[in-house]
Amino acid sequence: MENRKYGYIRVSGKDQNEQRQLDAMKALGISDRDIFIDKQSGKDFNREQYQLMKRCLRRGDVLYIHSLDRFGRNKEEILNEWQDITKNIGADIIVLDMPLLNTTKYRDSLGNFISDLVLQILSWLAEEERERIRKRQREGIDSALNRGTRFGRPRAEITDKFQTAYSEWKAGNITATAAMAQAGMKRTTFYKLVKEHEQELSS
Repeated sequence: MENRKYGYIRVSGKDQNEQRQLDAMKALGISDRDIFIDKQSGKDFNREQYQLMKRCLRRGDVLYIHSLDRFGRNKEEILNEWQDITKNIGADIIVLDMPLLNTTKYRDSLGNFISDLVLQILSWLAEEERERIRKRQREGIDSALNRGTRFGRPRAEITDKFQTAYSEWKAGNITATAAMAQAGMKRTTFYKLVKEHEQELSS
């Protein structure tokens, strides 16, 4: 049976470079049916297409990926996946943005040693970079919080429009639905503010 080329792409929902990765895979002569794409966040790591791709891989096949971090979220996951594919399945791996990581070039023991050494270093660097990004994000959030920046949805406030609609509703002049429309609020927000407003009135 002829050896096949496979491509694996993992992007987050906000990632814009999916098409660029796809074009790179097709330029290598990989057919659409042999390109597997997972669209998910780093936290959601079920990777259904990745697992399906691994079941398709056979000894002698070649797997192309854009970068090393597509294999995992940390050094241990990256190394485990690399070993599983190259040693247990017997397929080759080519990492497009790291030309040194190309197992088709290393067939002797010295070559394998060099490849494993480079893999260890680069997987460690990938993990370190992920940690740096996470740290910068955390520092940015902490800095914004210290400046008083609010995250999430803005807090609903009791406005003049709400008070007018509330008074009309309580007086029996309009329905609750009409009061919500007049105040420009959804049902849950309206009743939440009704509770707050009545607590203020009774205090």
